[in-house]
Order: sequence, then structure tokens, then C-alpha cells
Amino acid sequence: MTVIGAGVAGLTCALALAERGASVEVIDRGERLGAEACSWYAGGMLAPWCERESAEPLVAELGEEAIDYWAERVPGVMRKGTLVVAPARDVPDLARFARRTERFGWVDGERIATLEPDLAGRFSKGLFFSEEGHLDPRDALDALSEALARQGISIRFGVEVENEAPSSPTIVDCRGFGARDALPDLRGVKGEMVLVRTKDVTLSRPVRLLHPRHPVYIVPRDDGLFMIGATMIESSERGRVTARAMLELLGAAYAVHPAFAEAEIIEIGADVRPAFPDNLPRISRRGRTFHVNGLFRHGFLLAPALARRVAATVLHGTHYPEVMDEDQLQR
Repeated sequence: MTVIGAGVAGLTCALALAERGASVEVIDRGERLGAEACSWYAGGMLAPWCERESAEPLVAELGEEAIDYWAERVPGVMRKGTLVVAPARDVPDLARFARRTERFGWVDGERIATLEPDLAGRFSKGLFFSEEGHLDPRDALDALSEALARQGISIRFGVEVENEAPSSPTIVDCRGFGARDALPDLRGVKGEMVLVRTKDVTLSRPVRLLHPRHPVYIVPRDDGLFMIGATMIESSERGRVTARAMLELLGAAYAVHPAFAEAEIIEIGADVRPAFPDNLPRISRRGRTFHVNGLFRHGFLLAPALARRVAATVLHGTHYPEVMDEDQLQR
């Protein structure tokens, strides 16, 4: 069978199928790993209960298995939780956030300083989701590619499906927004990020800043790197990063810690995340093709659960109504 797309959805699906004995090939239109995948610009937060604040319960239910999945496959997965904070004037937003989610504890300024010493004195209240984790998405894609290679599966890059239609009897289409030709209700949600380096700030876990206009998350990576992101724009435009987005992201990071003002900008990037009208993932079948799509902003969180379901559906005909029935009420 052929898996189209070497982003996080495609690679996890290919690995799940291969581990269950299927003969798999992976093709991707990009010239290298991550070149055409929005996964390359992901935050890598494994935060099912934080995401529950603005997502349907299904996202948390599917995402709960992600931390163990990635910890077994990717070196350096961190299980240090997520810290959610707000400026003093926006502390009421913490209570609203808390009402929409679960599995957290309230923390005061002293506890925040214990968790993140560099934030001492900056925030008086917060929410701590101790069971959550994070990873470096690019390391995760590399690890999946290496795991496939150990199964004897290589990725063929630079393959345009329009020019070279797969001859396999079964196709698993994980093209993300590129599959809008086959999935007309798919829409694009643009996300923008900036990667900075500073030795003047140390964080051990993702920090989310609540703000009425510019919410932001800051995810620590190795060697003093921080990924700053959170923009969500209803747009199918790929690649172009706007000045407004950078001002908002960097301004919000400055509100978390002023030292970010002197950080070195290493990279900026943007891509389009695929979403259905209900912002929930979906596995659908059209003839010999199984479409896995609509992961929205939850790619690394949802991919493990979807891959396991895809393998069972393709190999054994299992039906999972929570991700296969298009009517949300049926789910």
C-alpha cells in the first residue's frame, strides 16, 4: 500500500501499518523531510488537557495516548507539564480557562517561581498541567523516518501525485491541506512561528500566556532555543510571515520575560494547517483511498491515535465512529 505525505500523520500511519506486517511505501512531494509538511513548524506540545480549553472533548481523549507513544519512539521527550499564566490585568481569564478544562492545579507566585525560577515575581497566579509534555517536532519526524528505515521502508521525495498516480491497491492519503481537491470541506488555518535563541532565559516546560488579543505559547528546545507561536488565521496562504504576526508573537514573549527582547531570531516560518468545519480529525474512505486529515493544530497530539485506528481500519475493516462518522452528532 502507498502512504502519501511524509508529515506527522503520514509517517505515523506508515509506521503503524508496517509494524503490523503491511508492505508500505511512502511518497511525498517535498524534496526533503519536512519541506512540504506543516509538521515542520509545529510547537510539539503534548497537551491534551490544555487544548481541551478550546477543543472538543474528543481531542483530549485521542491525545491522551500521545505522550507515551512519543516517549517510546523519540529521544528527548519531556514530561514536565505545561504552565499557563496571565498578566495581572488578565487573571480572570485563568478562571475562564480553568472552567473549560481539567487535570490541572492552581499555582501561586511562589509555586510558579519554583517551577520556573526565571519567572519569579512576574506572575501571581497560574494553572499547572503536570501530566503534559513536549518534544521537538523535527527530531520526532527524523525518529519516525529512521524507524521506517529499520522496517526497510524508505521515503520517495519529489513525487507529485498528479504526475505519478500510485498503483497500489490501497492508498492512505495524508496530504493535509494538499488533499483539498478530494476533500472539498477542508479549509486552511495559517499558523506562524518564530524560533529564537537566548541564554538569558531558561524554561523547563511550555509556558502559555493568556492575553485577550495575543495569546502565545513558548516552547523550550535544546541549546537555548525557544519556539514562539500561536497565530491562527483563516487563510490558505502558505509561507508568508506577516510583520503583524511577528510583532504580536515577540511582544507577547516580551510580556513573559523582557530578556526575549534581546534574543537572536534564528528562523521564522508559516504554513497552513488542515481543518474541517468542526475542527475535528477524520478518517474517510473513497474507493481504494483512505483519507486521514483535519488534524488542525493538534498534529503531534492526535497522530498516534489516528495512526492506530487507520491500521485497524485498513487491515481489519474496523470502524471508529468517533473519527469516521462525518456527522458530529453521530460521533
